[in-house]
Amino acid sequence: MSYVSTRKVLMLGWEFPPFHIGGLGVASKGLAEALVRRGSQITFVLPHKVNINHPNIRFLFANVPKENNDSFHPYNASNQKRVCDLLKNTRFYGQVFDHILLFAIQAAELTAHEDFDIIHAHDWWTYSAGIVIREQSGKPLILHVHATSFDQAGRGHVNPQQYAMERKAYHAADSIIAVSQFTKDTIVEKYDVSEAKIFVVHNAAQTHATDLEPIVGIEKLKAQGNKIVLYLGRFTIQKGPDYFIKAAKCVLDYYKNVYFIMNGTGDMRGQIVTQAAELGISDRVIFTEGFGREASRLYNVADLYVMPSVSEPFGITSLEAQLAHTPVIISKQSGASEVIKYGLKVDFWDIEEMTNKIVAVLQNEPLSHFLSEEGFVEAIQHTWEKAAAKCESVYDDIINLFKRGPS
Repeated sequence: MSYVSTRKVLMLGWEFPPFHIGGLGVASKGLAEALVRRGSQITFVLPHKVNINHPNIRFLFANVPKENNDSFHPYNASNQKRVCDLLKNTRFYGQVFDHILLFAIQAAELTAHEDFDIIHAHDWWTYSAGIVIREQSGKPLILHVHATSFDQAGRGHVNPQQYAMERKAYHAADSIIAVSQFTKDTIVEKYDVSEAKIFVVHNAAQTHATDLEPIVGIEKLKAQGNKIVLYLGRFTIQKGPDYFIKAAKCVLDYYKNVYFIMNGTGDMRGQIVTQAAELGISDRVIFTEGFGREASRLYNVADLYVMPSVSEPFGITSLEAQLAHTPVIISKQSGASEVIKYGLKVDFWDIEEMTNKIVAVLQNEPLSHFLSEEGFVEAIQHTWEKAAAKCESVYDDIINLFKRGPS
């Protein structure tokens, strides 16, 4: 199917596969590629030069001058006051916020003479740059909310600087794309933003490579009659690895022939390793790292995937697992729970219920087969093309509104 589009999209992002640390980069790439396939022209701005090349997406790097642009000076500090004025009273403290400010400065310089119809900024790291470019260009700004500070804090105490930056950006944006109704509700409730400017566009997932080599050690364990339960995600309070390890201990009280793989990195990893030892289950928990092909290999070998997130805006990994024909158990506190029908759901804090459902899948072959087959059929329905079509609708409404001018 062919598409006709005259949309020129300036997309701002902090990461792009293979240079990424999580689902944000995966979602940014999946959506950008789908938009290009549907006819949009994408110029993607990243903060730093990386060795990346895409046949249909043009990349600009904030710390590298464009060709023949002699006036360009990477991260020119002399422009800080101008940018800060545009950002009004936003205050930046600390290394992270300094990088965000510098990206806003340089992205504005880099795109000053670019031709585009709309600005699409992914995640809070790029919101300030989006605001500055909107003021500079007069073009509409869409913010794509993949997570809020409330998600990252596990619904606890948020970083006040990040919250202030998010709130300013949400109110400055012309439209907001939220990855779930769960996220939209958070923005409305916590940031006092009108529901009318927020549009829900659920994420999707890519199909897996078919040339994946097996994981020899894990295959040997399975050949001995063991089941594999997988956790794949950052080791942070948001993702609930501590609830997973507690459930693992309880499962082993009922079902002995099972190993738990925990794949990922993060500030809680050391704590979880220690917790496994204290619970006396270190010999049954395997800690690994890796994204991309390595993650796909883990999905393929797992008998069950568990996503116990405390606050998950969406959770692409759950769809990735389904695409590998792996049954899933996901927390009710996730955006993915809005679109997944053929997966088991549990409150992240309910260790007893999580345990019961893990054991049920491991012991009940008909249930496991049903979730595997129906989950796969379900997951392939959630495509980036569908997400892109919804984004295009948001683009067109805002672009046409700007063309009409103030009423």
